[in-house]
Order: sequence, then structure tokens, then C-alpha cells
Amino acid sequence: MTLSASLFDLTNRIALVTGAGSGLGRAFAETLADAGAHVICADRHPDNAATTAATIGARGQAAISVAVDVSDENSVAAMLEDADARFGRLDILVNNAGISTNPVRTHEFSIADFDRLMSINLRGVFLCTRAALPLMLRRRGGSIINIASILGLGGYYPGFTAIGVNYAASKAAVVGLTRQVAMEYAGDGIRCNAIAPGWHRGTALAAERRGHITPEEFARFEQTVTAAVPLGRRAEPHELAGLLLYLAADTSAYVTGQVLAHDGGWTAT
Repeated sequence: MTLSASLFDLTNRIALVTGAGSGLGRAFAETLADAGAHVICADRHPDNAATTAATIGARGQAAISVAVDVSDENSVAAMLEDADARFGRLDILVNNAGISTNPVRTHEFSIADFDRLMSINLRGVFLCTRAALPLMLRRRGGSIINIASILGLGGYYPGFTAIGVNYAASKAAVVGLTRQVAMEYAGDGIRCNAIAPGWHRGTALAAERRGHITPEEFARFEQTVTAAVPLGRRAEPHELAGLLLYLAADTSAYVTGQVLAHDGGWTAT
């Protein structure tokens, strides 16, 4: 059998990407559009979502933008109702929206910060998945791709708090959610997988942390992260394009319930 580009063809598929306004989410939306999908670019910052959709549209591809708060049940429901009214279907869901709070050690952690992150990183994935499944069940098919993290697969403490316990816990929970949904809906033709990225540049996750550390501390963080990656560098958002497309397309029709690390060898050490 000869592999064909048609295996990665998403023409006429409808894809929804949360957190599509910047970073990995923008790269994901552009990747799906490049493959022919009509992309719904969702973000809590409507101007950012609109920029992503406009960038895709300027290339002659199809995209719309929508404002959503993934932690809010009504906001998520409205987003999926609008998708249903516009397109009558949903083929691909990328649960990418997420935040990271300023990390401190667990005994110092703010309960407010713990709850705020969980409402987006975990509750948001649940709410979007829950609302999208009826559209996929109607057509007995679909691909759900959750963005977890290598920090949901193992802890990391290089002598200082590089990540918070809330972030690690939320991403570990996303792994469990992914596997459970995969088992529940495999018989309905709906696949659910997760990508566990390593340390990627170009994301907004460290925005809160940068406001609390000195340039020297940030340089130390960069040095320790790079030293722990066998490939010796951090990744760029566009390097996830191939893996995302693989999981979204029919190429991975026999793949469900899997967590695929994209980490430069981090989890192999």
C-alpha cells in the first residue's frame, strides 16, 4: 500500500479549536485549515480569535471566530449550538485552552489559584467534550484531541518550582478523562486521544510566572529545562502540526485512548 496525501485530507470537515487565539491553539487552527477543514477558532479573547480566523481567511481557507469561556457551561453550550446551527456537524474537537498560574510549592499554594486553573484546564475540557459529543454521535464519528502535558505524566522539581501542582494535577486528570471517553465512545466511531507536549516556546502559559521572577531566574529556568531534554532544545508550536494532523485525520482511524508525548525525549529518560 502506498501512503497518499488523501489520508490527511480534512476537506469539508468541521473542526473546533479552543484557545485558538494564540500559541499552540493558533498553530493547531492553521494546521487543520491547511488540510482543508473549516475551523471554528474559539478563545476567551475574541480579538485574538478573530485574528487567527482572519489569518486563515487571508490564505483562502475557511475559518470563523467565536468568544467562549470554557469554564462556563452556558458559554460552551452556546458555542456548540452555534456550530450546530451553522454546520450541522462537528468532526474534530481540539481541547487546547489552558492556563498556568504562578507556581509555588504545594504547601504555599493559593486555593483560589488551584480552583481557577482547574476550572479551565479540566472543567473546560469536560464541558467542551460533553457538549460536542451529541454532534459526533449524530454522525457516528469524530476525533477528540485533548492537550495534556508531560507534566501530567511525571513530576518535575529542579530545585525550584518550575510548574505548579494545580497544572500538573489538571493535566494528569486530562489523561484519565481522555482514556475514559475513548472507552465509552469507541463503539460509536468516536476517537479520543491526547497529546502531551513538552516545553514549547510561543505559548502564553508562562505569562503569570514572568511577572514574578527576575531575568536571572528565568534564565536559570530555561537552562534547566533545556538540559533535561535529550534533543537539547525547546520546541516550536509548528512542530506539533504533524502529530495533530495525524490524530485528526483518517490516518489514525485505529488509534484511540492514547497519550502521545511530544517532548524531545523527556519522558524516555
